[in-house]
Amino acid sequence: MKTVLPPQMQQLVERLLSFLAQDGCTDDEFDALAAALFAFQYEQDAAYRRFCQRRGTTPRRVASWRDIPPVPISAFKDATLSCLPPAECERVFTTSGTTRADVRGRNHHPTLEVWDRSMRRNFARRFMQGSGPLAMLILFPDEQQLPDSSLARYLSQAARHFGVEGGGHCVGPGGLDVARVCAALGHAVVAGQPVAMLGASYSFVHLLDALAATGRRFALPEGSRILDTGGYKGQSRTLELQAFYDGLERAFGVPAARCINMYGMTELSSQFYDNGNATLPAVKSGPHWVRTRVLEPLTGRELARGERGLLAHCDLANFNSATTILTEDVGVAVDGGFLLLGRAEGAEAKGCSLAMQEFLEANP
Repeated sequence: MKTVLPPQMQQLVERLLSFLAQDGCTDDEFDALAAALFAFQYEQDAAYRRFCQRRGTTPRRVASWRDIPPVPISAFKDATLSCLPPAECERVFTTSGTTRADVRGRNHHPTLEVWDRSMRRNFARRFMQGSGPLAMLILFPDEQQLPDSSLARYLSQAARHFGVEGGGHCVGPGGLDVARVCAALGHAVVAGQPVAMLGASYSFVHLLDALAATGRRFALPEGSRILDTGGYKGQSRTLELQAFYDGLERAFGVPAARCINMYGMTELSSQFYDNGNATLPAVKSGPHWVRTRVLEPLTGRELARGERGLLAHCDLANFNSATTILTEDVGVAVDGGFLLLGRAEGAEAKGCSLAMQEFLEANP
């Protein structure tokens, strides 16, 4: 059932929906909306307000999105970051629990309207790239099976709004339905109709292994494409990027330039894409309502392009919890976006721990 939002939140949501519908924005427009969202979150989200106060940041001190304190991503596991009581939210997405299986991060969404608009606008431009609808084979459970999974919602939205007959979800209670995938791919080859395959990276590894066991390959029609996301999460064997995309090209005839990786997380409301993986690592970037910085792990200082540090994202679509998140991912800023280099280790992981300690001290 759709939530009736408080008037102040409803006004922000309407402003945000209009902002997402634009073709782009100026830096001043981004800063203005970022400051408005920060002021709202500072007022309504007690855990976040205490953290900002400890940092000495108030709405009066925020002139740019860079002034907004990034919340360490682990805070979503140890605190309720929400401007609306959780019971009044339309949906709560939870993390997969791969780092701390006993505690899962939660991102509360008073309405899915903003999340859905963010997904569809960005997906249409970065994955569909102006093409018409495609048969979409989804290598992941559907939203009814996993209602608290943001990835299940993402893939269900892709199939619902961009898919045509011949696709569908190919993972059920019994796991990956390899026979169904092969039947759909075979039909696409005979009909000469391009097809899209989307799913968790580990699902593609399982599919590649199943095809290798039978010696089967496909030469999918021109215009076919693949989207993988999420890494392996201990659900399959691990492949180096080059081996992974080489394997996809051999098995399906889809060149690496048509294999797009989506980088996203439960704690945000938008996704990042590359423009194909012909060159590795591929440059990733977000839509106009997202900005990314690379920070020095121990000091939080913004690093220059080419310097390795922790990725911090400001996602204006994340209007209810915190727009600005300090991840545990390492990257470097480059022309056109950033390179994702892996998870934080050593001194970089220590920087994540110190940020989280600061958050917990502000919220004893």
